[in-house]
Amino acid sequence: MMGFIAKSIVAAAALGALVGTAFAEEAPTPWELKTDMAYGYEKDGKTVAYKMGTANAGRLLKGAKKVPRGTLFFLGQNGQLYMRTGPYLEDGKFMFGADE
Repeated sequence: MMGFIAKSIVAAAALGALVGTAFAEEAPTPWELKTDMAYGYEKDGKTVAYKMGTANAGRLLKGAKKVPRGTLFFLGQNGQLYMRTGPYLEDGKFMFGADE
């Protein structure tokens, strides 16, 4: 009898955790961009990270452009990387979230 009660308690706790997780809204996770690192999106669609040196930083900056604040990056269904500037939050919530 005690085994049945213990199993019931464990099952109820697991169900409660699943239901609680389903209703919790996930907070956005910030990218961990670091100084002296470069991040690339290769021609084959892979992402890579490179450790940068300081000797040729001027050459790297020469053709670079600042990314405007309010820019959203995402992968399309075709695996292509896209960016969008403009609103993507509405009342503090992501406008393009999962359909409910």
